Amino acid sequence: MKRYWAYIVTNRAGTLYVGVTNNLQRRLWEHKNCLLPGFTSRYAIDRVVYVEETNDVAVAIEREKEIKAWRRSKKEALIESANPKWRDLSLDW
Repeated sequence: MKRYWAYIVTNRAGTLYVGVTNNLQRRLWEHKNCLLPGFTSRYAIDRVVYVEETNDVAVAIEREKEIKAWRRSKKEALIESANPKWRDLSLDW
């Protein structure tokens, strides 16, 4: 069964990035090593603070778009509902 994730990553300054992937560990490795040109490399986005998993790619993409459209305060509330200390979840992997 395929798996997909909508996720939120951040940096030390608290800049947020919302993404979607079919391989969360690989994608986070790419973020941590600044291998993705553009926004995430420019701002050193390297800490995953929120993830949602699904087996439907359309659901994952739709969720990513939904979260991206939110105001920052709503994104922060979502993160804090599951990860109140904004801990880097990849430390457990």
